Amino acid sequence: MSICWLDPDWPVPRGVRALSTWRGGGASAAPYSSLNLGKHVGDLAEAVVENRRRLMAEAGLPAEPVWLTQVHGTTVADLDAAGALGPADAAFTRRRGRVCAILTADCLPVLLVSETGDLVGAAHAGWRGLAAGVIEATVAALAAPPQSLLAWLGPAIGPAHFEVGPEVREALLVGDSDAAGAFVASPSGRFMADLAVLVRRRLVACGVRRIYGAGECTFAAKERYFSHRRDGVTGRQATLIWLAP
Repeated sequence: MSICWLDPDWPVPRGVRALSTWRGGGASAAPYSSLNLGKHVGDLAEAVVENRRRLMAEAGLPAEPVWLTQVHGTTVADLDAAGALGPADAAFTRRRGRVCAILTADCLPVLLVSETGDLVGAAHAGWRGLAAGVIEATVAALAAPPQSLLAWLGPAIGPAHFEVGPEVREALLVGDSDAAGAFVASPSGRFMADLAVLVRRRLVACGVRRIYGAGECTFAAKERYFSHRRDGVTGRQATLIWLAP
């Protein structure tokens, strides 16, 4: 079985490349079957190395993606800066052939590109990072006029399956007090949350108006995506963006 992925549908400048992987075509055994790209989830290291090798070969990547140590925070890594990378939940580059990568299994990957096609970035937006301000931090770190940016929202858990407690709802409303419409009360006294709506609102508040994607639910599409909420121990898919050499 060959590796497959989702090609983002957005009007990016020429030379910008992006993809979001599906879970098939890899070397990992259950519960990580089969294209698990995360080394931190308990899978065999050699299987993850092989999965990453297959992705590079079949997608024609210009270099090994820069795999971040994601911690649900707000640190944004400048991949063009010298020195070792610490934990980060977003990254950006102006250098051609350098691949930004975000790993997810329900959280929402956000891709960003300048309208001039000389700057790309990616962010990891789960509820913790979103509440802490990862979207705002990423847009600020790109240091480009927000109105010049295009955003794409990748596969993530959908509102029919993302149930959160009142404390999570309150944490997310602190940074966006008008976002109550993104939550629907459930019979259990909890709330069903629309993560894509919450991310979109924060992007718009930052000045990013051209937003595409969303709609692919990782929880519902078991044959395509890993989902931590659905399966517990599971793998990670990757969403990548780069400037073609």
